[in-house]
Amino acid sequence: MSPSSSPFSGTGSGTGPGTGSDPGTSDPSGTPRTSRPGWEPRDPTLHPPHPPVRATAPEPRPHRRDRRRGPFRRLLRFLLGTILLGTLLLAGALAAGYLLVEIPPANAAAVAQSNVYLYRDGTPLARDGEVNRENVRLDRIPLSLQQAVLAAEERDFSTSRAVDPKAMVRAAWNTVTGKGRQSGSTITQQYVKNYYLGQEQTLSRKAKEFFIAIRLGREKSKQEILQGYLNTSYFGRNAYGVQAAARAYYGKDVEQLDTAEGAYLASLLKAPSAYDVTTHPENRAKAVARWHYVLDGMVTEGWLDRTGRAALRFPDPQTARPVTALSGQRGYVVQAVEEYLTSHGVLDEKTLAGGGFRITTTLEPAKQEALAEAVEDRVVSRLDPDRNPADRFVRVGAAAVDPANGQVLALYGGIDYTRQYVNNATRRDYQVGSTFKPFVFTAAVQSGAQTQQGRPITPSTLYDGTNRRPVEGWSGDPYDPANEDDASYGEIPVGTATDLSVNAVYAQMAVDVGPAHVRRTAIALGVPGSTPDLTASPSIALGAATASVLDMATAYATLAAHGRLGAYTLVEGVTRGGEWLELPDPRPRQAVSREAADTTTSILRSVVETGTGTAAQTAGRPAAGKTGTAEDDKAAWFAGYTPELATVVALMGQDPETGHQEPLYGALGVERVAGGGAPAEIWGQFTREALAETPPRDFDLRLMPGAEEPPPATPTPGGTEGARETEGTEELEEYVTGEAGPGAAPAARGGVPDAPGPETGPRTAERGTPARRTPDGQ
Repeated sequence: MSPSSSPFSGTGSGTGPGTGSDPGTSDPSGTPRTSRPGWEPRDPTLHPPHPPVRATAPEPRPHRRDRRRGPFRRLLRFLLGTILLGTLLLAGALAAGYLLVEIPPANAAAVAQSNVYLYRDGTPLARDGEVNRENVRLDRIPLSLQQAVLAAEERDFSTSRAVDPKAMVRAAWNTVTGKGRQSGSTITQQYVKNYYLGQEQTLSRKAKEFFIAIRLGREKSKQEILQGYLNTSYFGRNAYGVQAAARAYYGKDVEQLDTAEGAYLASLLKAPSAYDVTTHPENRAKAVARWHYVLDGMVTEGWLDRTGRAALRFPDPQTARPVTALSGQRGYVVQAVEEYLTSHGVLDEKTLAGGGFRITTTLEPAKQEALAEAVEDRVVSRLDPDRNPADRFVRVGAAAVDPANGQVLALYGGIDYTRQYVNNATRRDYQVGSTFKPFVFTAAVQSGAQTQQGRPITPSTLYDGTNRRPVEGWSGDPYDPANEDDASYGEIPVGTATDLSVNAVYAQMAVDVGPAHVRRTAIALGVPGSTPDLTASPSIALGAATASVLDMATAYATLAAHGRLGAYTLVEGVTRGGEWLELPDPRPRQAVSREAADTTTSILRSVVETGTGTAAQTAGRPAAGKTGTAEDDKAAWFAGYTPELATVVALMGQDPETGHQEPLYGALGVERVAGGGAPAEIWGQFTREALAETPPRDFDLRLMPGAEEPPPATPTPGGTEGARETEGTEELEEYVTGEAGPGAAPAARGGVPDAPGPETGPRTAERGTPARRTPDGQ
């Protein structure tokens, strides 16, 4: 077809271009038929023409936004569908859980049984008795106590639901993100956990708790739930429920409690044992802060007016009155074991209090009896409080540790657990005095420290022992500690200064070594980093730190073990229902070099042979040790060891009525109770009896280069006891680079690595006591 041909050709008529005949058609007679004029015949070789197409305007293209809107709408519909499906599935699961999970009977903890404690050889040691519980109706519980509990645990309890999913998610998030382990449980959920389930942290238990709480919230009133919660909650002192707690802490029935007392009981719910200010006086500040928090919450909620709030004073609880089954030393052992298990994460307080555990301790019956007898013979039998009022203040604490593995073989906590509740073996509120000085020397040898004049510190190194001599090389406030009775010694060897507990020498040595390095060395040996007043200042040498008897026994056991620390343990095994619980790994580790530990032992042997600890010779075998006296003679210590056994004994002064620390002047019929007196005598008798079946063995020492046996002690110009620290504060010295001060060696020469524990501010004190008695403490 020509370019000028029409799309409609072959369908119309006409002449001229585009016309002609159609050879393919004829009439009936066979004569070819001629097309109408003006049309040309269609070429039979051509395809049939296309049908006519009606011309239309083009459709407009969609806008770019409209093109994007389509996939977005499809994704939105998918997400909405998924959410809807998930919601339906969740609702179905919740409905199924609600229908399938029934409220169970009371759990074992709600009807708890006793725990059994055994000696190392499997013989019975103690049984902690049945759980102390007495249920009371809600109308017997003062409204102020109920409100205090709500202020402490759930202030919107009356209007809130049985479960709080938002709080649960928030608590889980805070735990995961490292903000501390938190609970998002309501009071209803806690009641369910206490009474119907258990304390285990598992998903299945949490799921059951969730559904049971919902059912309980629908089936019981708020009053019934609160009553159940108050009757099942654990308040410490083996007391379950507010009635038992009222008797345990204040010696009265619950309806007699006032607002301040009720607020204290409410504050205990967070941490029962930790907030018991009688058993843990070092935590008093935290307990009082929690008490204030509860009262402030009551004011915020309108349950207590500000005038009444301002008039309240912290209500100190009474001394605990434990069950008689824990009399004598049994209660102290049980208390120490419980603290060990809970502080090491083996069991939590509530689970342990639930009972049913069989606990094998590391204590040996013969050694436990020998320690109690030694205290009785050397102290208790000599007390006469009717004739000598100072005898009322005498308390004794002691602990014996196996250097080979850190196991506690004997423990003495006090005269009787039912008469003196505080455990004198584990408390941390009395200064250790000069029993801390060996750690200063160990740090010096460990780091290769030198004097201000550049001389290596060895047992024979000469120091200036002049009384009130200001320390050199210290950038803080001036520090010039006094010696006992203000005696001056002039040039004196370190060994002799150790025998006589010369404060001027050891304060200067602490600066030469570096107070922060001394602190780290003490921690490496076994003194907890959290020990109060473990301060990185020159005063650290005089023993202002308040470590426990058990802490010090662990550190001295490390010296006896040639510098290998066996972290103390009181427990060999724990079972419940035939299943064994996992315990901390007790494997020893090298804390300081053997040369540092053994050289320290060499100068401590001299203390027993010719120094202030000669009373320990009654052990009848090679021994090393150190005496110590706390500020104002409020405590007297002897810490010593043989190759087989490390034991620390302390006499402490405490008013039985007020609980205040008191000096021991005049106690036991002597002017001053010294570490070389009754404490060393107890140590000697106990060590002799405890090792009676063990042949005496001498120390196998590997001394530092240039070390030699210290010269014999010289006569004491003014006495052999003492220490005094001046009033004021000292700046902390950070010992990071190994530069401990002028003459100190870098850490690369054997420094002790950093150990955890907060740096506390320095503490010093001036004492006005007879004959210038000071915290030396020999």
